Order: sequence, then structure tokens, then C-alpha cells
Amino acid sequence: MTRPAIFPQATAPRPEKRPHSDTHHGVTRVDNYAWLRADNWQEVFKNSSVLDPTIRKHLEAENAYQAALMTDTADLQKALFGEMKGRIKEDDSSVPMKDGPFAYGSSFKLGGEQPRYFRTPRDGSEQQILLDGDLEAEGKAYFRLGGVDHSSDHKRLLWAFDDKGSEFYTLYVRDLADGNDLADRIEDTGGGGVWAADNSGFFYTRLDANHRPSKTFYHAIGANSQEDLLVYEEQDPGFFMNVGGTRSNEWIMIGINDHETSEYRLLRAGEPLAEPKLVAAREIGLQYDLEEGGDVFFILTNADGAKDFKIMTAPAHDPVRANWRELVPHEPGRLILSVIGFKDFMVRLERKDGLPRIVVRERASGEEHLISFDEEAFSLGLSGSYEYDTEIMRFSYSSMTTPSQLFDYDMRTRQRTLLKTQEVPSGHDASHYVTRRLMAPAHDGELVPISLIHHRDTPIDGSAPCLLYGYGSYGIAIPASFNTNCLSLVDRGFVYAIAHIRGGKDKGYAWYEDGKRATKMNTFTDFIATARHLVAEGYTAHDRIVAQGGSAGGMLMGAIANMAPDAFGGIVAEVPFVDVLTSMLDATLPLTPPEWPEWGNPIASADDYRTIAAYSPYDNVGALDYPPILALAGLTDPRVTYWEPAKWVARLREMKRSDSPVLFKINMESGHAGASGRFSRLEEIAFTYAFALKVTGKMEA
Repeated sequence: MTRPAIFPQATAPRPEKRPHSDTHHGVTRVDNYAWLRADNWQEVFKNSSVLDPTIRKHLEAENAYQAALMTDTADLQKALFGEMKGRIKEDDSSVPMKDGPFAYGSSFKLGGEQPRYFRTPRDGSEQQILLDGDLEAEGKAYFRLGGVDHSSDHKRLLWAFDDKGSEFYTLYVRDLADGNDLADRIEDTGGGGVWAADNSGFFYTRLDANHRPSKTFYHAIGANSQEDLLVYEEQDPGFFMNVGGTRSNEWIMIGINDHETSEYRLLRAGEPLAEPKLVAAREIGLQYDLEEGGDVFFILTNADGAKDFKIMTAPAHDPVRANWRELVPHEPGRLILSVIGFKDFMVRLERKDGLPRIVVRERASGEEHLISFDEEAFSLGLSGSYEYDTEIMRFSYSSMTTPSQLFDYDMRTRQRTLLKTQEVPSGHDASHYVTRRLMAPAHDGELVPISLIHHRDTPIDGSAPCLLYGYGSYGIAIPASFNTNCLSLVDRGFVYAIAHIRGGKDKGYAWYEDGKRATKMNTFTDFIATARHLVAEGYTAHDRIVAQGGSAGGMLMGAIANMAPDAFGGIVAEVPFVDVLTSMLDATLPLTPPEWPEWGNPIASADDYRTIAAYSPYDNVGALDYPPILALAGLTDPRVTYWEPAKWVARLREMKRSDSPVLFKINMESGHAGASGRFSRLEEIAFTYAFALKVTGKMEA
């Protein structure tokens, strides 16, 4: 493939080589760029100023290089940012959700980056601002709110923030009578907490030095946090932990899980000093979730071979495995995603034939009904309710052409009430766009769904550029939902497409299993198959496809770059997990032990080592004709550490035989999620879209 010279000449950073070798299962690897990992990386997460000056100098050189190569897109970036910002209602507000005497919601003010949390009397009236994110963020280069939870007596607010991007959250308690925070301050938490029944204290998880939530504590208001009661400690570093509660405020649930196994421990919210009671002991491959149901718990589980999950019940006072009874049986091909319990109803969100649906069940009679929708492809979300004893449930709906709509649904009368339609201030006419659902044949005959949108005037003759997005890991399905940002590409003649590849649960749990561990290669070949199908169907051409993915989707980008560089005209890899083998061999990293069920354990298993080594992007960089590549990262990212893309970029430049540039942009003041403000995040998207437009020759369109 001949690639046009579209970038100005500039000298790319070339970090020195410092060979470092490791040997596992008789295989020795040499890594010339291992030194880019700071020895004090744990300290850097909390204080970026302690980063090794040599590493900092190199990262700053990378930023200078990408800025030089993208300097001619400055005006385009401003235009894109203006368009995307113009599609956002700046002073937008959620529809408050009722809880007792109040209704709680969130809003933004004109020009505001951070949300404000407010409440009104139950049936509306003057707002009381409980927490102003913009005010709290003043003077901070980075700021992201964590959990915000009011107490059941409506007197206090538990809230958290991260001001480094490293996801170590600090918890505060606010007195809602005067708006002041109490002296209670707890650092290094997971980002939220759950109130005890009498609101005199709360439960929370604390992160250890390796960023793992390994301990659940109870904090009594006014007490010294160093003396908080240890409620439960998880000894296995391969399991993460979270703490949650029920809307009836009866139970505290400690959830322990990795990517294939789960376990719960319960205690009553009114008995914070009690020992948590085990529900069902962890058993490799057994997954279950608990949802309140008054005198029972609803249990969503894959027990007994229910691959696509079933719903069971158990008495709330003794919900051990022996007492589980089937309520909604397993149906192959119908994946039950979540369950919400109410006093008289149970609601489940499920996916069948690749599309989501909501099913409402009357508990007394067992009668069920579907909430129906008309479009060919769409996205649904369950918002539920703050209240348990109610007949009103809230859900959201959107499609690639339909702005998000929020409904209240009366489960008894089956009446839906439209509360809000997403407003696009700059205007949106759905009739100007076409959305399609295609099926791409994979190498083994499976059909891979593709959701796409394009302008009605875009010619389908192979001339259109395309941004093809993919993820394909952890069972996460990418919804075909409304995305105002992508319209800036679509209005410039792009086809915007989502590849629903294996590794997600878009076509059921088996779709996930066929894209993990030993079958992980299916994820990558599926994505390449979708690109080839789009070309075969006349939607685009290979040199006009820009592939995009982030995190594990960034690993996808690295893999397809090695496997089929000729199939893409450009690649955008955001916070890319590209040094998979090295990271899975390092048990000290925050996510490594819990990730072994997803990728395999190359320390213990030679087979897992070989499987990962076969696709790990960093290990498979070759002398190939790579397209232009843009990698993005955050210095304090605890999920995909900055040195993974830094090393990958260095090796790509060393090995590639093409003249196409490899750009690396690193945010020195953020982590995995990128910029924390809503508008600063748009600036990052404008940058990536400018790259896509540049490599496809559409900068002037």
C-alpha cells in the first residue's frame, strides 16, 4: 500500500536501548525499553513530580513531536471542539429521582466542567445545591468525583474525589444542614461508601499500595479513621472487592470477584459490628449477583451450566447455595444482564438476538411482559429507582440516530412517561442519517455484527472514509447508542462503525468465551473481518479506514496493526494495553492477578505464556508497513501504565519499514479516563478526530 506523505518532517524521539532480559518456560526475551518503567511507579501515581527526570524528558519529547506533526490541525481541532460543544446543552440537568421527602439529581452550569449535585422537595421546587464539582475542582489540574451518596435520613452526603488521575479517592462527609464537610476524611479509598442503617457511620473499601481494594472498613462518624473497624479482608490478590447496599437500607453486601468467579458476604445494615455471612463460597467459574427482594434475594447466576444466566431466589435470612430455587430458567441465547427488585415487581435487562430488552415480572402472579421498541438497533439502560416500594421504574433509550430518551414506566399500568429527550442545541435531524446493522463473515463462519451510521448523502461506492471502533474484552458489549461527537465525522462524509466482535457479550456469553484466553485470536480476526466486509460492501476502502480502540481495545489496535497493517489507513490506540505478556508476568501490578482469568497466567502455565506471546502487540512488532498510528496515555494511569504505550511506540519506530509516523500523546496530569472535565475531554476527542481526518485526507472537508 502506498501511503501519502501527509505529515511534516520532524525528528521522532529515540530512547536509548538498555537491554533487559527475562526467562520463563525456557524462553528468553530481551526488552530494550524496560527502563521506561519508573522504579517508583507507585509513588508517581500519588505524586507525579517524583518521576525520574530522564523518563520525564523523554515523555515531554514525545509530546513535542506529536504537537509538531499535528500543528496544521490546530484550526480543525478548534472547529471540531466547537461543533461537539455545540451539541451539548451546557446547563443540562438530570430529571431528579424521588427518595422520601426529596428528589435528587445532578446538573451543569454554563461553562462548567464538573457536575453539581442537588435536591428539591419531592414534587419539585427550589433546588438546594449539595455539592458543586466546579467549586471543589478549583486550583486542581485534575479532578474527578467518585461516589456521591446521601444518607437515608437525608442529613449527610458521602462523597469522594480523585485529584491525581490514579484512582486513589479521598472520602468526605458533608453536613447538608450547613453545607460544611465534617472532620472525617479517609484517603486511598475505592471511591464510594455505603451508609449504615442509622446513618451514624458507613462502610468503604481501602486500596493497598498496589491499588487493590483488599479491605472493607466501617467508619463511625467523628472517629479517627486510623481506628476504623476492619469488617473483612481479602487475602487472595487475584480478587477485587467492593461494598454495596440495598435500597431498603437493610443489607450491606461485600462483593468479591475476578473475571470468572464471584462471592458475596452479607451483614445487616443495622448491625455494623456483626461478622459478614458467606452466601456461596467461591468456586472457579461460578458467578452470581444479589438483588434485594424483601424476604428473599434474587440471585442472577450461571450455576449448573446456565451459561447465559438464570434467576434464582433464596430466603433473605439464609441465602446459602443450598437454599437457591429457580425462578427464571436458563434459556440459551438469551443473556440476562441485570436484575432490579421492587416490592411487587422484578425487572430484568437481557440481550437476545444481539439486541437489549426489558422484561417486567409481577411477583405475585409470575406474569411477564416486554417493553417494546420499534427501531432495528438501539440501546437500553435501566436507571431503576432510589425507592424499593414503588411501581415506577426508570429506563433510558437511544439509537445511533435517536437522541437519548428517559422514561418513567408504571409497571402495573404499563404506561410509559417521557421525562426528557436529549437536547442537541445546535440541532439534529435524524432523517439526515442512515443507520444499518450488517453481519460480517468471520474466518470460521461466525457472523460478526456491525452497527454503523452515515449521512444520507454519503456515497456508498468505496470512496467514504470510515472510523471503525472495537473493544472485544471482559464480556463488555458496545451499545448502538446515540453519540453526538461522532456526528462531526459523519457530517464530513465518514461512515462511523462499531464492530461487535468476540470477547464481548454482544451475542451471548458464548460470544465472550470465544474471544478470551486460548481463543483470544478470534477477537482480532473478527475485527479484521469487519474491516474487509465494510470494504466488500462498498462502504469504504482499506486505506480510508481508521481503527480506534481504548484500553483492552487498545490491545486490539496493537494486534491488528501487526496482523493486517494493510487493512487500515490509520490506527488510534487510547491508553493501549499493548505489553500484555510483560504485565501478566508481573504480579505486583494493580490489575495483574485479577486479570489472569481473562488472559491466562503466563507465570504458572507454559501454554498461557505461548498463547499471550503469540498476540501481545509489543512482542510481535515487526518490520512491517504500518499505517500512521496515534497512541494516547495518562501518566498516572493505574490500569494501563504509561510505560506500555511508551515502549510500544519506541519499538514501532525502531522496527517499521514504512515512513508513516507513530505519534504518542501523554497527558502528564491524568490517568486512565483521560481529562476529567467534560469540555477538556472534548478537546481530546477533537485531537483524535483531527488525526483521523488528516490521515484520510478530509481535513479540508
